[in-house]
Amino acid sequence: MMQTQTKIALVTGASRGLGKNTALALARMGIGIILTYHNNEESAKSVVSSIEEIGGKASALQLDTSNTKAFDGFVEQVKQVLQDKWQTEHFDFLINNAGIGVYASFADTTEEDFDRLMNIHVKGVFFLTQKLLPLLNDGGRIVNISSGLARFTLPGYAAYASMKGAVEVLTRYLAKELGQRQIAVNVIAPGAIETDFGDGVVRDNPELNNFVASQTALGRVGLPDDIGGAIAALLSEENRWVNGQRIEVSGGMFL
Repeated sequence: MMQTQTKIALVTGASRGLGKNTALALARMGIGIILTYHNNEESAKSVVSSIEEIGGKASALQLDTSNTKAFDGFVEQVKQVLQDKWQTEHFDFLINNAGIGVYASFADTTEEDFDRLMNIHVKGVFFLTQKLLPLLNDGGRIVNISSGLARFTLPGYAAYASMKGAVEVLTRYLAKELGQRQIAVNVIAPGAIETDFGDGVVRDNPELNNFVASQTALGRVGLPDDIGGAIAALLSEENRWVNGQRIEVSGGMFL
């Protein structure tokens, strides 16, 4: 069902994978989309085209979420796009999706890898959200992306999962502090998903894929549609009272 009025979502890291799927799911609800990409401009343009083909409005902006010094300039670009595309100064939904995966044992994790994960998954989320707050409508929503790995443990993800644990704590603090503006903040925690994330290890490694499926109550590995649809549902008006929650979308992985 189409929204009664145009709402606008900003989705980071939406040129591929879960971000792309989320952008498309929201667009199908009649929500305007500002999506960001890091390097792959052509893929981002393709997502914009797909949204326009279903009658939606979208725009793509380049953003390196690990580079906080670029955030002021990015905010100015968002302001311009909002004015040019929708004749408004504010947007409604922020989905902090952009991320990378690093697979390494605790003993082998380098400081460089640790800092890269921290800058993208924690520092970037913290300060990008801070910079965008003046543009977010009162009564808006923020969705941060965590991981099932913040609940269960698998060797090789100590650094990555630690960052996601930080995001989950940050989400609760944001929900508390932004409540006075009626902004709800939640975190979605996907389980293992078949995408190119982490070099497509879950999608392309049959042994790992089968193992994950065997440990999931619903008997298969997750697909991008499983996550994008869940985020879109969370942002529906019917879920306006959900706040400060960690919602795992994993099909019942490692119950």
